[in-house]
Amino acid sequence: MSEAAVRPRSARGKGAELRGEVLRAAMDLLTETGEEDAVSLRAVAQRVGVSVPSIYLHFADKQALLDAVCEEVFEALHAQMRAAAADAQDCFDGLRRQGIAYVQFAVANPEHYRIVLMRKHAASGGDHADLVMASSSFREFVASVQDCVDAGVFEGDAEALALRLWAAAHGVAALLVAKPYFPWPPLEDYIEQTIRMAGMGIALSSRLDECGEIALPDLVAKLNALRD
Repeated sequence: MSEAAVRPRSARGKGAELRGEVLRAAMDLLTETGEEDAVSLRAVAQRVGVSVPSIYLHFADKQALLDAVCEEVFEALHAQMRAAAADAQDCFDGLRRQGIAYVQFAVANPEHYRIVLMRKHAASGGDHADLVMASSSFREFVASVQDCVDAGVFEGDAEALALRLWAAAHGVAALLVAKPYFPWPPLEDYIEQTIRMAGMGIALSSRLDECGEIALPDLVAKLNALRD
Protein backbone atom coordinates (compact mmCIF):
# COMPACT_ATOMS: atom_id res chain seq x y z
CA MET A 1 0.00 0.00 0.00
CA SER A 2 1.52 3.34 -1.02
CA GLU A 3 1.77 6.33 1.30
CA ALA A 4 -0.60 8.17 -1.06
CA ALA A 5 -3.30 5.64 -0.27
CA VAL A 6 -3.03 6.13 3.47
CA ARG A 7 -6.05 7.83 4.99
CA PRO A 8 -5.44 11.37 6.30
CA ARG A 9 -4.96 11.89 10.04
CA SER A 10 -8.27 11.72 11.91
CA ALA A 11 -9.86 15.03 12.78
CA ARG A 12 -10.15 16.06 16.42
CA GLY A 13 -12.82 13.96 18.13
CA LYS A 14 -12.62 11.20 15.51
CA GLY A 15 -10.17 9.01 17.44
CA ALA A 16 -12.91 6.80 18.88
CA GLU A 17 -14.29 6.29 15.37
CA LEU A 18 -10.89 5.15 14.09
CA ARG A 19 -10.48 2.82 17.08
CA GLY A 20 -13.80 1.20 16.20
CA GLU A 21 -12.76 0.77 12.57
CA VAL A 22 -9.50 -0.86 13.63
CA LEU A 23 -11.38 -3.30 15.89
CA ARG A 24 -13.85 -4.20 13.15
CA ALA A 25 -11.01 -4.74 10.69
CA ALA A 26 -9.23 -7.06 13.13
CA MET A 27 -12.42 -9.07 13.73
CA ASP A 28 -13.13 -9.28 10.00
CA LEU A 29 -9.61 -10.56 9.34
CA LEU A 30 -10.16 -13.29 11.93
CA THR A 31 -13.43 -14.31 10.30
CA GLU A 32 -12.08 -14.30 6.76
CA THR A 33 -8.73 -15.98 7.34
CA GLY A 34 -9.39 -18.17 10.36
CA GLU A 35 -5.86 -17.34 11.50
CA GLU A 36 -4.76 -15.22 14.42
CA ASP A 37 -1.44 -14.59 12.66
CA ALA A 38 -3.33 -12.77 9.92
CA VAL A 39 -4.22 -10.04 12.41
CA SER A 40 -0.96 -8.12 12.15
CA LEU A 41 -0.93 -4.40 12.76
CA ARG A 42 0.22 -3.88 9.17
CA ALA A 43 -2.64 -5.93 7.75
CA VAL A 44 -5.17 -4.11 9.89
CA ALA A 45 -3.71 -0.74 8.92
CA GLN A 46 -3.92 -1.62 5.23
CA ARG A 47 -7.54 -2.65 5.55
CA VAL A 48 -8.54 0.52 7.39
CA GLY A 49 -6.42 2.78 5.18
CA VAL A 50 -4.17 4.26 7.84
CA SER A 51 -0.52 4.04 8.73
CA VAL A 52 0.70 1.60 11.37
CA PRO A 53 1.74 4.48 13.68
CA SER A 54 -1.89 5.61 13.64
CA ILE A 55 -2.90 2.30 15.22
CA TYR A 56 -0.31 2.78 17.96
CA LEU A 57 -2.25 5.84 19.07
CA HIS A 58 -5.03 3.46 20.20
CA PHE A 59 -3.30 0.12 20.81
CA ALA A 60 0.16 -0.29 22.29
CA ASP A 61 0.85 -3.47 20.32
CA LYS A 62 -0.82 -6.46 18.70
CA GLN A 63 -1.59 -8.02 22.08
CA ALA A 64 -3.47 -4.90 23.15
CA LEU A 65 -5.48 -5.06 19.95
CA LEU A 66 -6.30 -8.73 20.49
CA ASP A 67 -7.33 -8.00 24.09
CA ALA A 68 -9.72 -5.36 22.78
CA VAL A 69 -11.07 -7.89 20.29
CA CYS A 70 -11.72 -10.22 23.21
CA GLU A 71 -13.72 -7.53 24.97
CA GLU A 72 -15.81 -6.97 21.82
CA VAL A 73 -16.46 -10.70 21.50
CA PHE A 74 -17.58 -10.91 25.13
CA GLU A 75 -20.01 -8.04 24.59
CA ALA A 76 -21.45 -9.70 21.47
CA LEU A 77 -21.78 -12.98 23.39
CA HIS A 78 -23.49 -11.17 26.25
CA ALA A 79 -26.02 -9.59 23.88
CA GLN A 80 -26.83 -12.96 22.29
CA MET A 81 -27.24 -14.71 25.66
CA ARG A 82 -29.44 -11.93 27.02
CA ALA A 83 -31.65 -11.94 23.91
CA ALA A 84 -32.01 -15.72 24.09
CA ALA A 85 -33.30 -15.58 27.67
CA ALA A 86 -35.63 -12.62 27.15
CA ASP A 87 -38.76 -14.74 26.61
CA ALA A 88 -37.92 -17.50 29.09
CA GLN A 89 -40.75 -19.07 31.07
CA ASP A 90 -38.75 -19.03 34.31
CA CYS A 91 -35.19 -18.69 35.61
CA PHE A 92 -34.24 -22.31 34.88
CA ASP A 93 -35.54 -22.08 31.33
CA GLY A 94 -33.66 -18.81 30.95
CA LEU A 95 -30.43 -20.42 32.12
CA ARG A 96 -30.94 -23.26 29.62
CA ARG A 97 -31.46 -20.76 26.82
CA GLN A 98 -28.34 -18.86 27.82
CA GLY A 99 -26.30 -22.06 27.68
CA ILE A 100 -27.62 -22.93 24.24
CA ALA A 101 -26.95 -19.40 22.99
CA TYR A 102 -23.38 -19.62 24.33
CA VAL A 103 -22.64 -22.74 22.30
CA GLN A 104 -24.42 -21.44 19.21
CA PHE A 105 -22.33 -18.26 19.38
CA ALA A 106 -19.14 -20.33 19.44
CA VAL A 107 -20.24 -22.38 16.44
CA ALA A 108 -21.22 -19.28 14.46
CA ASN A 109 -18.02 -17.40 15.38
CA PRO A 110 -15.36 -20.11 15.71
CA GLU A 111 -12.26 -17.95 15.27
CA HIS A 112 -13.49 -15.26 17.62
CA TYR A 113 -14.38 -17.91 20.19
CA ARG A 114 -11.05 -19.63 19.70
CA ILE A 115 -8.99 -16.50 20.31
CA VAL A 116 -10.97 -15.60 23.43
CA LEU A 117 -11.41 -18.96 25.14
CA MET A 118 -9.23 -21.56 23.40
CA ARG A 119 -6.00 -19.62 22.88
CA LYS A 120 -2.96 -20.39 25.01
CA HIS A 121 -1.95 -17.46 27.18
CA ALA A 122 1.28 -16.86 29.05
CA ALA A 123 1.31 -18.16 32.60
CA SER A 124 1.88 -14.63 33.86
CA GLY A 125 -0.96 -13.24 31.80
CA GLY A 126 -3.50 -12.95 34.58
CA ASP A 127 -5.25 -10.10 32.79
CA HIS A 128 -6.94 -12.53 30.42
CA ALA A 129 -8.40 -14.55 33.27
CA ASP A 130 -9.61 -11.31 34.84
CA LEU A 131 -11.23 -10.36 31.53
CA VAL A 132 -13.20 -13.60 31.47
CA MET A 133 -14.39 -13.30 35.06
CA ALA A 134 -15.20 -9.60 34.74
CA SER A 135 -17.08 -9.91 31.45
CA SER A 136 -20.71 -8.87 31.48
CA SER A 137 -21.72 -12.23 29.99
CA PHE A 138 -20.15 -14.18 32.87
CA ARG A 139 -21.52 -11.84 35.54
CA GLU A 140 -25.02 -12.16 34.14
CA PHE A 141 -24.60 -15.92 33.89
CA VAL A 142 -23.70 -16.08 37.60
CA ALA A 143 -26.74 -13.90 38.35
CA SER A 144 -28.94 -16.35 36.44
CA VAL A 145 -27.53 -19.24 38.47
CA GLN A 146 -28.19 -17.26 41.64
CA ASP A 147 -31.82 -16.87 40.54
CA CYS A 148 -32.01 -20.66 40.23
CA VAL A 149 -30.51 -21.04 43.70
CA ASP A 150 -33.07 -18.58 45.09
CA ALA A 151 -35.85 -20.50 43.34
CA GLY A 152 -34.69 -23.79 44.90
CA VAL A 153 -33.52 -25.42 41.66
CA PHE A 154 -29.86 -25.49 42.70
CA GLU A 155 -28.23 -25.65 46.11
CA GLY A 156 -24.83 -24.15 46.83
CA ASP A 157 -22.66 -21.17 45.91
CA ALA A 158 -23.84 -19.54 42.67
CA GLU A 159 -20.37 -18.74 41.32
CA ALA A 160 -19.05 -22.26 42.00
CA LEU A 161 -22.12 -23.76 40.30
CA ALA A 162 -21.78 -21.34 37.38
CA LEU A 163 -18.18 -22.46 36.84
CA ARG A 164 -19.36 -26.07 36.55
CA LEU A 165 -22.06 -25.15 34.07
CA TRP A 166 -19.61 -23.02 32.11
CA ALA A 167 -17.22 -25.99 31.95
CA ALA A 168 -20.00 -28.08 30.39
CA ALA A 169 -21.00 -25.40 27.87
CA HIS A 170 -17.39 -24.64 26.97
CA GLY A 171 -16.66 -28.35 26.60
CA VAL A 172 -19.26 -28.88 23.90
CA ALA A 173 -18.48 -25.51 22.29
CA ALA A 174 -14.75 -26.25 22.12
CA LEU A 175 -15.37 -29.69 20.60
CA LEU A 176 -17.65 -28.28 17.92
CA VAL A 177 -15.16 -25.49 17.12
CA ALA A 178 -12.08 -27.74 17.14
CA LYS A 179 -13.62 -30.66 15.24
CA PRO A 180 -16.26 -29.34 12.84
CA TYR A 181 -15.58 -32.29 10.54
CA PHE A 182 -16.64 -34.88 13.13
CA PRO A 183 -19.92 -36.65 12.27
CA TRP A 184 -21.91 -34.93 15.00
CA PRO A 185 -25.62 -35.66 15.32
CA PRO A 186 -27.93 -32.79 14.27
CA LEU A 187 -26.40 -29.83 16.09
CA GLU A 188 -29.56 -28.14 17.30
CA ASP A 189 -30.72 -31.24 19.16
CA TYR A 190 -27.19 -32.16 20.31
CA ILE A 191 -26.58 -28.74 21.85
CA GLU A 192 -30.04 -28.66 23.44
CA GLN A 193 -29.69 -32.09 25.04
CA THR A 194 -26.14 -31.49 26.26
CA ILE A 195 -27.05 -28.19 27.93
CA ARG A 196 -30.21 -29.70 29.43
CA MET A 197 -28.17 -32.62 30.77
CA ALA A 198 -25.69 -30.23 32.40
CA GLY A 199 -28.44 -28.21 34.07
CA MET A 200 -30.30 -31.22 35.39
CA GLY A 201 -27.04 -32.82 36.47
CA ILE A 202 -26.07 -29.76 38.51
CA ALA A 203 -29.53 -29.64 40.06
CA LEU A 204 -29.19 -33.28 41.11
CA SER A 205 -25.54 -33.29 42.17
CA SER A 206 -25.95 -30.13 44.26
CA ARG A 207 -28.27 -32.20 46.46
CA LEU A 208 -26.13 -35.34 46.42
CA ASP A 209 -22.67 -34.13 47.36
CA GLU A 210 -22.05 -37.52 48.92
CA CYS A 211 -23.06 -39.43 45.77
CA GLY A 212 -19.55 -40.87 45.45
CA GLU A 213 -20.04 -42.47 48.85
CA ILE A 214 -23.45 -43.99 48.10
CA ALA A 215 -23.55 -47.70 47.37
CA LEU A 216 -24.54 -48.34 43.77
CA PRO A 217 -27.91 -49.98 44.58
CA ASP A 218 -28.84 -47.02 46.77
CA LEU A 219 -27.80 -44.56 44.08
CA VAL A 220 -29.89 -46.39 41.48
CA ALA A 221 -32.84 -46.38 43.89
CA LYS A 222 -32.53 -42.61 44.42
CA LEU A 223 -32.35 -42.02 40.69
CA ASN A 224 -35.34 -44.27 39.98
CA ALA A 225 -37.32 -42.43 42.65
CA LEU A 226 -37.15 -39.33 40.44
CA ARG A 227 -39.69 -40.99 38.13
CA ASP A 228 -42.33 -40.99 40.86
